[in-house]
Amino acid sequence: GVKPQTKEAISHAKAAGIPIIVAINKIDKPEADLDRTKRDLADNGLNPEEWGGNTVMVPISAKQGKGIEELLDILLITADMEELKANPQASATGVVIESHMQAGIGPVATVLVQEGTLKSGQIVVIGGTFGRIRRMEDYQGKIIEEAGPSTPVRIAGIKEVAGFGNHFEIVESEKQASLKIQGR
Repeated sequence: GVKPQTKEAISHAKAAGIPIIVAINKIDKPEADLDRTKRDLADNGLNPEEWGGNTVMVPISAKQGKGIEELLDILLITADMEELKANPQASATGVVIESHMQAGIGPVATVLVQEGTLKSGQIVVIGGTFGRIRRMEDYQGKIIEEAGPSTPVRIAGIKEVAGFGNHFEIVESEKQASLKIQGR
């Protein structure tokens, strides 16, 4: 079914005016009900293409690897048709997709880099908090030094837990970060 965080993600995507592609996961589970999930999504304004709507929905099983190739193909086709391109040379910007307090590390945020290249050591402003990126991990937990557009990464070094959906940007100094937060 559609969880509260999915509803929030739908809301953010619609507000940003970006194309939405839905990956319906866990189709390998015996209790999986694709039609119920599609009805729930339709109730939230995402009507499946096969029902006459304009939302592409791809059933997948991340555990078994089913549907992943089709999902990747759909993403590439959509990116080409919509001419979605990001500049890796620009100053990094993006959005928080998850954030929490982690024992021994402090506040961490999983962010999706939307533009530019995010680098370890940079000062990032996220909503009402900021910090210097002390640690950056890819989706497998491997420490990395930089992340380009369309890359999800987990960062540590921010002063407080960031809010879901908050946008981030890079600044030159902590003083500039502090001034930027005070001006919000």
